[in-house]
Amino acid sequence: MQKMGKAGMILGPSVLGSYSVFASRVFPLSGINVLETFSIFGLMICIFQIGVKMDPMVIMKSGKKALAVGILSFVLPNALARLTTFALKHNLSLDKEMSNVLPHVVMLLSMTSFPVVACFLDEFEILNSEIGRLACSSSMVSEICYWSVMSFNYTVTSLEEMSPETLVGFFLSNGLLMSIIVFGIRPGALWIVQNSPEGRPVKEIYIFAVFVALLICGLLGEVTGLTALFTSFFLGLVIPDGPPLGAALSDTLDCFGSVLLMPVFFTACGLRMNVFSIQNLENVGVIHLVVLVSLFGKVVGSILPPLLCRMPFRDALTLGLIMNCKGTIELVILISWKVHNVMNDESFTIMIVSLILETGFISPLVKAIYNPSRKFLACKRRTILHLRNDEELRILACIHGLENAQAILDLILVSNPTHQSPINLIVLHLIKLVGRSSPLLIAHQPRERSFSYKTLSEQIFSAFRKLAKHFGDRIIINCYKGISPYTTMYNDVCSLALDKRTIFIIIPFHRQGMVGEGLKSSHAIRQLNKNVLDKAPCTVGVLIDNGTIRSSHNFSHLALHRVVVLFFGGADDREALAFAARVSEQDRILVTLFHFSSSKEIVGTTARSKMLDTKFSSEFKLKASQNNRISCQDKVVMDCRDLICVLKSLENAYDLVMVGRRHAESWLMSDVRQWNKWQGDLGAVGDFLASFDHESGTSILVVQQQTRLWGLRDPEESMHLRRVKI
Repeated sequence: MQKMGKAGMILGPSVLGSYSVFASRVFPLSGINVLETFSIFGLMICIFQIGVKMDPMVIMKSGKKALAVGILSFVLPNALARLTTFALKHNLSLDKEMSNVLPHVVMLLSMTSFPVVACFLDEFEILNSEIGRLACSSSMVSEICYWSVMSFNYTVTSLEEMSPETLVGFFLSNGLLMSIIVFGIRPGALWIVQNSPEGRPVKEIYIFAVFVALLICGLLGEVTGLTALFTSFFLGLVIPDGPPLGAALSDTLDCFGSVLLMPVFFTACGLRMNVFSIQNLENVGVIHLVVLVSLFGKVVGSILPPLLCRMPFRDALTLGLIMNCKGTIELVILISWKVHNVMNDESFTIMIVSLILETGFISPLVKAIYNPSRKFLACKRRTILHLRNDEELRILACIHGLENAQAILDLILVSNPTHQSPINLIVLHLIKLVGRSSPLLIAHQPRERSFSYKTLSEQIFSAFRKLAKHFGDRIIINCYKGISPYTTMYNDVCSLALDKRTIFIIIPFHRQGMVGEGLKSSHAIRQLNKNVLDKAPCTVGVLIDNGTIRSSHNFSHLALHRVVVLFFGGADDREALAFAARVSEQDRILVTLFHFSSSKEIVGTTARSKMLDTKFSSEFKLKASQNNRISCQDKVVMDCRDLICVLKSLENAYDLVMVGRRHAESWLMSDVRQWNKWQGDLGAVGDFLASFDHESGTSILVVQQQTRLWGLRDPEESMHLRRVKI
């Protein structure tokens, strides 16, 4: 909004438009009407999309904290700003125009618009953070407070100014229009949703029908006096958000509305503003004082409830600043007031400048003081290496689609769930946020009645519930669904892992073999994995599925699995070795340890790390001597070629290869990186293994031990807390 608004200001009478030759040639009077028409049409589409993406049920689901923040952030700034205007009117000789416009300014500044807040949070990539979710819910409550007061004022004014006949006609015609939208168009939209299979595009005829309904409702809104903007928003509100219909409408209209027509609207706004219309500096001071008082009141009203709930002050202050964001909705209201002569050119210009300055001031502050990943610092070690033998293994499995489920099921099967050390499995289905404004992270509840058609989430969760049913109390399963943008999806993963005290997060690799479609890669998933690896509060495993995809799984009979763990040294390799030790305790699992060494230092590391490597590898080898399903091989490599030959020999020879992600820099790791076909995020060895044929049958698990621990800089420093005995 700021960039496009500034562009409009430069083209308008404030800068270039002040030259009559430029104004007459670039924006002739005959072309202004066309520009205004396109800008209103673009605004209609934008308001309609806002309605489509908004979920009214968020209000019903809002907790007491969001309700308190929303109400206080509206009431407190409103009260303080009204007291300020009352004092100004009695102590200064304000002109009549300014006295009349101040109550409207107070109401506008008291509101926090949900669409504006959602766009702001999305831009700063904190939409599904704790603060982001609270801000979304609170802003919706605040906006409802504003429109409730405005509707009451409008009704009172209508009763005073309209004749009884006109009033009856107005309410009857608008009631009929609202009834048509609710009882006519909404059932049609629900029918479209029911007849559009998940994963398939919505038919173009349905999109066209909704677009025609938008134009007709806009026209009827203007005829009945409700305005095209209100009916566009209400129509969007009755259409179900999210896929398939809401997402399809957003994809179709985003380019046309947001990219093509909305810049025209912002340009038209800039053309309406003329800084030379500001003649009275006292009016500038009055409005800016009211703006500052309102900003202060909204910050105080927003931070009080979170502070009482023991939220950190920095987070509460961030929430208060976010609740002061202004954008497109406030701009639309100001233009409406100017068109209806509620405010003059001077007041309009001062308010536009104030809103731009306020948002420009808030944005860098929020970026500077709020870091959502700070809360992902765990207070204790959450690693497989530190897990007691009688403690449950808490696993968070992240899944994007059915193609990821099979490999993760295989991994859970070999993870040795026992009565003594059961697996507490959390399955998180990650879904891209499309066609809705607010993110969602909810526990999945099975439907009471069974239907022949199952959603994608239900198909995924059903496979894991069958696994849990077979193992009984050895596997406990909880299913969650997270809907958010890919850029902030790591918040859902890390916050759920922190809340559930997860030990091991499993995330699928960003390249996935698809039946009949070859190898597919996703940059968005790669960035998600990178963020999870950087910010996770526990151990993370990146699973590369190179196995053949099967349609069913026989849980009662586990096939013979050949597992190999590669050990070079370091915290991540020790974590992979600890997981291999757990896997080796299960029947029909053959585990092999490849312990690499060389005449030169194979990985650069500290003396303490070398001591720990020797200790854990020796314990594992001792265990191998007592178990014929475990074997150990010492691999002496003289150069990079020797290592590459060993790594290539693993393909097709084993079902699962495990290796640590990070290895300290050394001559060997440097040479391996030069051999890699592509530089990824899995470390030198992990990147090479990722180049295996996706149909080879050899899956790869790249393990990274917990890196974020409160007060810990070096992962080696807390080894004395180790409680597991391999």
